[in-house]
Amino acid sequence: MDQWKYIIAIVAVLLTFVGYIPYIRNTIRGKTKPHVYTWFLWGFVTAIAFALQVSGGAGIGSLVTLAAALACFIIFFFGMRIGKKDITTTDKIFLSSAIVALGFWVFAKEPLISVIIVSLIDMLAFGPTIRKSYNKPYTETLLSYVINTLRFGLAILALQRYTVITTLYPLTWFFANGFFSIFLVLRRKRIVK
Repeated sequence: MDQWKYIIAIVAVLLTFVGYIPYIRNTIRGKTKPHVYTWFLWGFVTAIAFALQVSGGAGIGSLVTLAAALACFIIFFFGMRIGKKDITTTDKIFLSSAIVALGFWVFAKEPLISVIIVSLIDMLAFGPTIRKSYNKPYTETLLSYVINTLRFGLAILALQRYTVITTLYPLTWFFANGFFSIFLVLRRKRIVK
């Protein structure tokens, strides 16, 4: 059983980087315009989620979350040159909340509260990207979100221990990427009409 989890985890980690290749390529070309604050926040919060998963015994399945954090920081880096940089008060609140979540885990020893806050913040941090994509759905790379849906599904299967702490984050992202993929398809159809 563990051997299959390792294989699934390796495939999911590879999908992480393969899935972001079109996104990074489109960002460099100026076609995709990532919201840099969203990507920084996603990287920061995903790194916290990775640490929480490791502490919760997620095992090899947590490597998918680590790969996602690295990919977020890479996109943030490229987005600093080309991406959208408008930072709102809400964005600052999300970052402050992420720091509070880290505090709940590190200082209060409440990893469950921390993973709930981290997952919530990540979904709320999607706000600037959704707001931007509503009117400009072609400024996001749909294929990356479709691959992310598959990747997070595999990440869940690769977990070596299933608890709220190890499962909530990838499960949240599985649904978020799936719904955002559908959102982009529908908005693109609407814009074409």
